[in-house]
Amino acid sequence: MKKLQYKVSINAPVTKIYDFMLGISNKSTYEQWTSLFNPTSTYEGSWEKGNKILFIGVDEKGEKGGMVSRIAINVPNQFVSIQHYGLLKADKEITEGPEVEKWANGFENYTFEATNGTTTVTVDLDTTEEFLDYMNENYPKALDKLKEICEK
Repeated sequence: MKKLQYKVSINAPVTKIYDFMLGISNKSTYEQWTSLFNPTSTYEGSWEKGNKILFIGVDEKGEKGGMVSRIAINVPNQFVSIQHYGLLKADKEITEGPEVEKWANGFENYTFEATNGTTTVTVDLDTTEEFLDYMNENYPKALDKLKEICEK
């Protein structure tokens, strides 16, 4: 597993950024910034600690796929830790086998730090070698999109 980190400073209150990033009040704010990964990106489930959550999108064949995850920690407006433990392929959850073992128990963590009206969002995530370029290309663009919608 490779560990990656991305940061963005946003001129908005931490409560707004947390809400928009997770799509708490309106799921469309989550879908807007994550559309940089997949135009149909969304989630099913809840951000409450211990809950299962599916991060999904539709692929070029029209099949629903994505990640099967659980919320390990959620301290509102401070820290969210997502543990990925499976894949969703063609609407089937896969939680074991060689495809999953490569990155099973990888984490994606969001840290929110507010200072004088500016909030820094830090994303720490585990990924496999094959997704390194994809993440390095798309995550900064996605965080720029998050910044744009939060600063409106």
